[in-house]
Amino acid sequence: MADEATQELSITPDAVAGGTTHVSDEVVEKIAVAATRGVPGVTELGGDVARFFNAVLDRVGLDQVGDARRGCSAHVTNGAAVINLVLVIAAGHPVPQVTDEVRAAVASAVEAYGLRVDEINIKVDDVAMGSPPPAA
Repeated sequence: MADEATQELSITPDAVAGGTTHVSDEVVEKIAVAATRGVPGVTELGGDVARFFNAVLDRVGLDQVGDARRGCSAHVTNGAAVINLVLVIAAGHPVPQVTDEVRAAVASAVEAYGLRVDEINIKVDDVAMGSPPPAA
């Protein structure tokens, strides 16, 4: 037994276990909502009913419930996402400009996670009249 040689196993950094990775729809929704909230002119996300229920939740102290994905739905298939957003835009902000900026921000954010974005559909559900107009 003393004459037996010890065999060394070389581990290369290229050796990676196989398998699949699936990014859930909910993850893409959270990424898209976070990116959308950062666009100037977007005041809220979600349709009338979602905003109503959110206001009720705010009043009873559950102000964080549902905020992370509200106003967004996404479907991921084979590494590609289709994203649907419902927005409220501040008064005085041009809709085409805001929606173009939303699409750019969302696409950039989602693609940073390694996914492809096939579509970003946007519905402008309301205009927030109490918002200050954009600076000229």
